[in-house]
Amino acid sequence: MLVAVSSPWASEKLGQPIADLAKRLGAEVVVAHVATLQEEDEHESDATQRGEQTLKLMTDQLRVADVSAEGVMLFSDDTSKAILNTAHARGCSLIVLGLTGKGVLKRLIAGDVPGNLIRQTDLPVLLCPANWDGQV
Repeated sequence: MLVAVSSPWASEKLGQPIADLAKRLGAEVVVAHVATLQEEDEHESDATQRGEQTLKLMTDQLRVADVSAEGVMLFSDDTSKAILNTAHARGCSLIVLGLTGKGVLKRLIAGDVPGNLIRQTDLPVLLCPANWDGQV
C-alpha cells in the first residue's frame, strides 16, 4: 500500500494506525511525500528537508512496529498525479491519505489533493480525517 504524507505532523499522527493496518493486511508500505513550496519565498531545499523529515518519521515508526517500509520523495506540481503514478509504478493496491483539516476555501486555493486523486484513480483510497483517533 502507498501512504502519502504531507507533513511531520501527519507522519506522527498516522504512524501507529498505519502500522496496525499494514500488519492486518500483511502489506508492505511505500511512504510517499510530494515536496512542494509552502510559501512564495521558500527555497526548494527547505521543502526537501521538510519532506525528508516527514518520510523519516513515518518509516521509522513503521519499522519499529516490524512493518516493511520504504520512503519515496516525489517532486511534482501535480500532487495527486504523482501519488497515483507512484502507486502504479510500485504495484500498490491501496492508497492511504491523511487529511489536513483544510476548509473548502483553502482547498480551492491550494488544491484539493484527495478530491483530485479520487477522481483520477482506479485504486481504492482510504482517507484518514485530521481529527481521527487512530482506531481501525
